Amino acid sequence: MTEEYPKGAAPMNDLIVPGASVMHSFDSSVLTTTAQPASGATRLGLGGRVSRVDELRAQPRRPGEASCFHADRHFHYDAVKVLPGEYFVCAEDLLLKAVLGSCVAACVWDGKARIGGMNHFMLPEVEAGADRCGAYAMELMLNEMIKLGARRETLQARVFGGATLKAGAAVPVGERSAGFVRDYLAAERIPVVAQDLLGIHPRKVCFFPVTGKALVKRLAHAHPEALAVEERKGNALNIVKFTGGGSVELF
Repeated sequence: MTEEYPKGAAPMNDLIVPGASVMHSFDSSVLTTTAQPASGATRLGLGGRVSRVDELRAQPRRPGEASCFHADRHFHYDAVKVLPGEYFVCAEDLLLKAVLGSCVAACVWDGKARIGGMNHFMLPEVEAGADRCGAYAMELMLNEMIKLGARRETLQARVFGGATLKAGAAVPVGERSAGFVRDYLAAERIPVVAQDLLGIHPRKVCFFPVTGKALVKRLAHAHPEALAVEERKGNALNIVKFTGGGSVELF
């Protein structure tokens, strides 16, 4: 069953408890709470397609392409973990996943071609290693999407990560990476339709490349006192900030 709340009227405790079992869907008008996964992804059993994990593992992969496939038992989809320095692009019903601390992931989607990609990078500059810097990660993913049939003029992005996990840096690594991804996408004229950046929480991100839906879960936080300040503000926009709509959920 689906419950709908007017915008901004959802119970705050659902938003701030890390690891909450419900998912929250945000758009420009309605907050929807549902226990159902995104439509269109590969089902494991339950009358859907048989898992293709073994087939996916056997396929050759390009340098930097994610290859850690598994059967996700939470969503009942075939999934691939995108590790630091990796990307994955496809037009298949798969679940793309990443766990982020100060790293950033960009989830880019072509809604017309129904092609999506996710990358996972550590720093914007080459000092991270050429295979783990933001510019390389973005170019590699976008080039692969275009090869597969996506068009730059119909791309949109959802971006995540950039948490500050260690206090004391003049410019925290996460802040630099978050600034880079926003600047890069602006220069490429790819609109950012949703974002969950900065803050103190590591995140788990799930992305469905066919539908463009993204989900994000806040994990254990590094600075409990800062979280308490955010919670006292009582404003959902201080927990998750979005631009111009888009499909992102807390789960």
